[in-house]
Amino acid sequence: MPSSNPNDQNKITASYGNLTEFPKMVFGVMGSAGGDLPKSARESIHRLGAEVGKRGYTLVTGIAPGLPHDSVLGAKSEGGLVIGISPAQSFTEHIARYNSPTRGYDIIVYTGSGLMGREVANIQTCDAVVIVGGRSGTLGEFAIAFDQAKLIGVLEGTGGIADHIDDLLKVINKNTGAKVIGHTDPIKLVELLEQAYIDEVLPGYLELIENHETDGELE
Repeated sequence: MPSSNPNDQNKITASYGNLTEFPKMVFGVMGSAGGDLPKSARESIHRLGAEVGKRGYTLVTGIAPGLPHDSVLGAKSEGGLVIGISPAQSFTEHIARYNSPTRGYDIIVYTGSGLMGREVANIQTCDAVVIVGGRSGTLGEFAIAFDQAKLIGVLEGTGGIADHIDDLLKVINKNTGAKVIGHTDPIKLVELLEQAYIDEVLPGYLELIENHETDGELE
């Protein structure tokens, strides 16, 4: 759903003109699928998902319960488009083996690569990756996003991995080109990630397609 707020999706149009033939910005949410899920964290990531949907962007998750699913419900509350990257190879396995959510997803991509294998496809689909709460699986997703030089947002104050990113960065001590932005306010975090995308990511994308045939070329 296109944003009705001229300060949102239209920021990209104002900066770069009509990009109707260019994919919309994609936000990924990676976080705790179980364990201790504080109410405040669930409410915060729901607000973030709602903001993504309100701005007309696409939300992607690993189609897991818990905090990622809360972001999905938030996005759908504002008419957002949601894509789930499933570890299963079919809808049957998605339910019978993984007992994964189905509500709120417009598109489910079946990778057949298992819980850890689908993390790579999940990260690679996103322009910005948001870390919320998180345990070992989220730590792995953060590591993949960091090594792939992704734009990473951290929803601080949600517990788990999200509240230890600064310590992790000190230990990692490595420049991959990734940009990590943290904030406790979910709406402000979306704004910061959006602006970083406009300033640092989108120009490179547009340069790539400057002389590209947008309908592709026949083989």
